[in-house]
Amino acid sequence: MKFAIQINSSPYHSNAGQTAYQFINTAIALGHQVLRVFFYHDGIYHACRYATPPDDECQFSAQWSKLARTFQVDLVVCISAAQRRGLLHADEAQRQGKADDDLADGFRIAGLGQLVEATLAADRFLVFG
Repeated sequence: MKFAIQINSSPYHSNAGQTAYQFINTAIALGHQVLRVFFYHDGIYHACRYATPPDDECQFSAQWSKLARTFQVDLVVCISAAQRRGLLHADEAQRQGKADDDLADGFRIAGLGQLVEATLAADRFLVFG
């Protein structure tokens, strides 16, 4: 089965992102395919390169980066939601005259078209948060 996933909640506001992460790992282990994970609304905070929670807490962006590297899962951050919250990729930061690249490894910025494309190709579309 092919899944498209959307995550709407901040990693520090609810456990929806962690639940999605566990679901994705289980689905892959069972032989299913995750076409794309789309981070929307406050879900974009999962992609922050510079988030530094205490050592005894989950390192969300590192966890997602490892998932993308290990299983080639496409992690897409909504460009509009990211810009509203100050999360910029290097190209967009340069275009806006800013000097930073805030996006963690394994994530990319794109529009809602990427979400629509994934939902059309997937057998199931799941929203967390």
